[in-house]
Amino acid sequence: MRPLWTVAEVVKATGGRPEGLSDGPISSISIDSRDIAPEALFVAIKGDTHDGHDFVGKALDAGATAALVSEAYHAKHGGRQLIVVPDPLKALEQLGVAARARNRGQIIAVTGSAGKTTTKEAIRTALAASGETHYSIKSFNNHWGVPLMLARMPREAQFGVFEIGMNHPGEITPLVKLVRPHTAVITTVAAAHLEFFASVADIAVAKAEIFLGLEPGGTAVLNADHEHLHILFAHARAAGVARVVTYGFDESADWYISRVDNSANATLAEVTHTGERYNLQLQVPGRHMVANAVAALAVAQLSGEGTRKAIAALAQFGAPEGRGLTLRLGPDKKPLLLVDESYNANVASMNAAMDLYTGVRPPEGRKILVLGDMLEMGLQGPQLHSGLADAVLKTGATQVFLVGTAMRALADELRRRAESDRDVPGVTHMPTAEEITDSVLSALAYGDAVMVKGSKGVRLAPLVQKIRERFQNA
Repeated sequence: MRPLWTVAEVVKATGGRPEGLSDGPISSISIDSRDIAPEALFVAIKGDTHDGHDFVGKALDAGATAALVSEAYHAKHGGRQLIVVPDPLKALEQLGVAARARNRGQIIAVTGSAGKTTTKEAIRTALAASGETHYSIKSFNNHWGVPLMLARMPREAQFGVFEIGMNHPGEITPLVKLVRPHTAVITTVAAAHLEFFASVADIAVAKAEIFLGLEPGGTAVLNADHEHLHILFAHARAAGVARVVTYGFDESADWYISRVDNSANATLAEVTHTGERYNLQLQVPGRHMVANAVAALAVAQLSGEGTRKAIAALAQFGAPEGRGLTLRLGPDKKPLLLVDESYNANVASMNAAMDLYTGVRPPEGRKILVLGDMLEMGLQGPQLHSGLADAVLKTGATQVFLVGTAMRALADELRRRAESDRDVPGVTHMPTAEEITDSVLSALAYGDAVMVKGSKGVRLAPLVQKIRERFQNA
């Protein structure tokens, strides 16, 4: 097989200048000097906290074939094994454009206020059953993640699945114009990043930017279960989108989820499309997970591969780490049940996660809930956090730990309700995850169930890791 790139191809795509470098294969691309494989291209981009140029030597020592660096770096430091360009991030975008231009596969882009990564994972699972599928790793969905994932796409890939994120208006447009998808998926529109938007309707308009990069004749796949669907339809028409397909629990959806049966570790669903009924089985509980999987089913059908292989592949689909991954830690007969939702949080995902947790039964103990701040909620933050109280009570949790300054509003609301209702759980609130870790660990025992949910910036992932370390090996 041909390599991902050659040095000559990178030079041509970026307009760069090779210094101390001959032609040869490039098998991977990285912006992290700690993640260098043999024959890699290291791209020295400048981030919020680090400048990749400070790690050029380390990357080359680790076996990189070449480093893509700025003119300013070369003028100051010189060096060999370099491809010199005015701006490495812009050059990475040019590589992404070239990778997209040479690929003849079906390209899918995914955005939405919640469920982007899980839906992207479900789509790549469904499509991988039919051919080589390239996809965004983790949540590489921003101004450097999207071009990096594009630049890594093999020329022979039959499918490419890309996640596109945003927290400001106008961010999706340049990214989707790099990706140029044949199918654009919007998972939902909900209260997220309200610090930067006047309303949820404005968020819908920003999500609709994904239509601006659709290839001629392309299709929009839209979740029908939110009140801003009409905005998405209007913007799809304005962008000249050829076809719109909907999915969800609304009976008018093209892919209608008519029934869901949940157990602790799996879900059975019945889906109706154009008069046909499909039975879908997932290795993960939750109505929102069914919706994510049905989006993948719709994409698989649009790709021309049909549904049979996709349904079989989705039967093995499970939640990614930090997004609903459920673990049984410790002894088989009396484990600690850990639901890891620590990666992200907004109003929609909080309610979906707590709805899922409502159906979880502790193996033989108590039910504990750990919630962290929903970040970037703006002036509506206190109201949105206190508004989670009904969902918290519905879970049946006997003890609630709240983390972050914004969660004080929820703590106050639960304590207010406790004055007149004995069934309100005990509440512990602390400003940071580090401060609450010992209290959470001390409260847990084998037989309990615990769900951890919060925005990534609250840093609940280390708490999840400490729970795993304490209970899985004991």
